[in-house]
Amino acid sequence: MQLFIGIMSGTSLDGIDVALTSFEESSCQLLATHFVPYPAPLKLELLALHKGTNNELEAAILLGNRLTTMYADAVKQLLASVQTNTKEITAIGCHGQTIRHRPELGFTLQIGNSALLAELTGISVVSDFRSRDIAAGGQGAPLVPAFHKAIFASKQANRAIVNIGGIANITYLAKSGNVLGFDSGPGNMLLDSWAKLRLGKDYDADGAWAATGVVLDSLLFDMLAEPYFALPPPKSTGRDLFNDDWLRQHLMYPHLRPQDVARTLVALTAHSIHNALNKCGDVDEVYLCGGGAHNSLLKAKLQTLLGNTKLLTTDDLGVGVDWVEAVAFAWLAKQTLENKPSNLPAVTGAKGLRVLGAIYPK
Repeated sequence: MQLFIGIMSGTSLDGIDVALTSFEESSCQLLATHFVPYPAPLKLELLALHKGTNNELEAAILLGNRLTTMYADAVKQLLASVQTNTKEITAIGCHGQTIRHRPELGFTLQIGNSALLAELTGISVVSDFRSRDIAAGGQGAPLVPAFHKAIFASKQANRAIVNIGGIANITYLAKSGNVLGFDSGPGNMLLDSWAKLRLGKDYDADGAWAATGVVLDSLLFDMLAEPYFALPPPKSTGRDLFNDDWLRQHLMYPHLRPQDVARTLVALTAHSIHNALNKCGDVDEVYLCGGGAHNSLLKAKLQTLLGNTKLLTTDDLGVGVDWVEAVAFAWLAKQTLENKPSNLPAVTGAKGLRVLGAIYPK
């Protein structure tokens, strides 16, 4: 049995997920977790970097160093909570914070200082998982489907794992063994941004505010006309497309009630996920994870669209909805150290299987 730590800070910009995981053959066990919320000023700095700022190279490096200090503190707090020594940890798999993702231009950028993280924790670090896949002609994302296949696949049912973070992404696990995976479009990102703008809150808890509104059919139709939705896989997206400017361009209708826009954004996420699932093939079971799995309104809308298809969460598969991606990056680190490939060319579009990640020994 080997112990790995996965660190994930995603497009939702809510904070840092840290997961201590044990791996034995084809099984994993989530042993402990820790979450560190991003302070509001830090989140604003990260959002500014997405849009581009003066002297942004230096700003990105310095902010990456600050994030790394937070990563290291989170790791120490996690290990202290379970009285585990750093010497027992094989490695940390750290995704970093995405600032740019432009595979069509041949690059991706996740900030964070892996050398510094190894120094601060005394644990080997594996990071920069996306770059090799992009170098091989792939999207560099999503990478988590390989983990989903290893841990969640079934020979009895066609399963779909739907992660609803800032961006929503889908892994289709056919019982035949075939796998599809791609970003379906916005998850919580636009919802959270609208709640921040109109409510002054980081998110609309449980969709309660959106539930007071109605779906604006014309607005929904307009948003679903976004060309990204019609693109065939492999494909990936992020804040480079679905951002405040994108939302603003669609809010040209007169007299829009804020709660109606919120309800329509819930519908946008649900419909784009459902439309993407329809392109995958027969789906027997859908398992949600990510922050959107806590949104009852979104789940209810999805269930309505899915009809009789089972809608569950990854809790039912043994990994809590908030921790799937952090556990996945622990697994990706394990694959790297074992010199095993962890991309799926059918998912990312890469020329072939590749060993991902860069290693920073302790």
